[in-house]
Amino acid sequence: MGFFSKIKAGLQKTKASISEGITSIVNSFTKIDEDFFEELVEILVMSDIGVETSVKICDELRARVKRDGITDPNMIKGIMHNIIIEMLGSDSSLNLDTKPSVILVIGVNGVGKTTTIGKLSLMLKNSGKKVVLGAADTFRAAAIDQLGIWAQRADVNMVKSVEGSDPASVVFDTIASAKSKGADVIICDTAGRLHNKKDLMDELAKIYRIIKRELPDSSIETLLVLDAATGQNAVNQAREFKNVADITGIVLTKLDGTAKGGIVIAIHNELGIPVKYVGVGEGIDDLQPFSAKEFTDGIFDLGE
Repeated sequence: MGFFSKIKAGLQKTKASISEGITSIVNSFTKIDEDFFEELVEILVMSDIGVETSVKICDELRARVKRDGITDPNMIKGIMHNIIIEMLGSDSSLNLDTKPSVILVIGVNGVGKTTTIGKLSLMLKNSGKKVVLGAADTFRAAAIDQLGIWAQRADVNMVKSVEGSDPASVVFDTIASAKSKGADVIICDTAGRLHNKKDLMDELAKIYRIIKRELPDSSIETLLVLDAATGQNAVNQAREFKNVADITGIVLTKLDGTAKGGIVIAIHNELGIPVKYVGVGEGIDDLQPFSAKEFTDGIFDLGE
């Protein structure tokens, strides 16, 4: 299955929620008036795009309808398609310009953080990168064991310590190992909780200090993993983590199993954080770079 086909297949439930909802409104109205826009906002909010973003989309749609003198509701879908692509902006890839580069992966337990690291490791390895993993989420022994399984599956080296050890010390050891092995990318599993924001902030600050000291010129990506199926709760998680970490990108998992993929738009609009990868299946190769156009085409059932 090709890239677009995977994205399109993974968006079936979201498409049913958004595109088919819009179609039902379009088919119910013969003119574009305030009642039309009110129902449209309601459909978007129910599709987990969020109130703020839904209103913004409809305000822009209202402005374009007025500007271009559009009266036919059947033209609405095409205009909304363009508005959402523009809202999502240009696609954002990982910044891995240095050797080694560092990727810190954060997110609450259960969102697919460890699985994401494993899939990302394999993707980078297959692109010719030498990868070293650091098991710096030391809060749970299970997290260390699970990452070890993925390291074996992806056939990459992993540095670990015991449960409860200092995460920053694991990052230090991982950097040392990466330097000795001539690795291209270091991926560290960190911060699997939000129960105490001050502890989390202190932990991440210490990790950043270690990286800056040991690799002063390295590119650093901080990726937040979110579960698409949690809808607006994922947006709230992103907002909380943004308050304690310099997040450079989102990985949205389990997109294929939910109708709540509209949160991609809400996250980008409300928080200004780009979605860099999406998970569209359980296979090891089902982590895909995010494409605004292909995502929006999938929602509106366009493209291949």
